[in-house]
Amino acid sequence: MSTLPTPAPTVTTSNATFWAATAEGKFLLQRCSSCSTIVWFPRAHCPTCWTETLSTFEASGSGTVYSFTIVRKGRNVYSESAPFVIAYVELAEGPRIMTNIVDCDPESVHIGMKVRMVFHDTGQGNALYRFVPHS
Repeated sequence: MSTLPTPAPTVTTSNATFWAATAEGKFLLQRCSSCSTIVWFPRAHCPTCWTETLSTFEASGSGTVYSFTIVRKGRNVYSESAPFVIAYVELAEGPRIMTNIVDCDPESVHIGMKVRMVFHDTGQGNALYRFVPHS
């Protein structure tokens, strides 16, 4: 099993609250107060009805692997990390997010696999969200 690097994300005014919450082990989603759409990624307006009435709530951290690939030859800071998994995980709340599946044999990952979120500290006041197998 390889260890993935934890590069710090680019923090902007639109996502600063989200990234600050990751340092506390929280994954925040937004919900439109007008049409109830659950919004991912952090932004200032609803992508469905374009209103700016978004509230924030903490996601459960549970999900299912929707799609994935095994990277067998990493580049740059990931060159020593292969093989590793990049996946789309469908959160229990609905949105699909791109992430990594960690702490398991990459060959054991499969579509429909139940996963739960973990956080890896970047050392910059935030953390990267990743997922581990969960029964």
